Amino acid sequence: MSEPTDSKLPDDQARRGLQHDAVKQQVEGDVNAEIASQAAPAGEARKIEEVAGTFRKHAVNEIVDTEKEVRRSRGVTRFSQIVDYLFWLIYGLLTVRFVLALIAAKSSAGFVRFIVAISDPFYFPFRGIVDSPTTDQGHTLLLPVVVAFGAYVVLHLVIRGLFRLIATRTTEI
Repeated sequence: MSEPTDSKLPDDQARRGLQHDAVKQQVEGDVNAEIASQAAPAGEARKIEEVAGTFRKHAVNEIVDTEKEVRRSRGVTRFSQIVDYLFWLIYGLLTVRFVLALIAAKSSAGFVRFIVAISDPFYFPFRGIVDSPTTDQGHTLLLPVVVAFGAYVVLHLVIRGLFRLIATRTTEI
């Protein structure tokens, strides 16, 4: 009699193990389904992916636009440096002409003639705007050079402002 009892016990344990596994799988499936439904419904997951795709596309476009603007800014900067150099040459020429007139340099000297010839195109539009007082020793205060200098400084600042407007990078958020 003890033999039938002994075989029932392992069978009963196997049956209980199978039932336990079935219940465990059922509970696990229910929990996973509930978590999935609360985490993100299918429509929201699609929306999230669309938004992420839009952000990725916008970031790539921003990088491409940035590269274009950097190249354009480099060109504008190089041109701005050339313009700055030319204006500094004009300032230098006008300053040397002013100092030569102030110290009464001989107008027959080669260097004085050279400076007058080179600076004349920049000085000419301002000649006669105001009188240039002269002393008995020949020292002249070339006030038109001062006016020209001021006008070229203003023009230089306006041109630099325009370059800054062209070279400034704009970003979108």
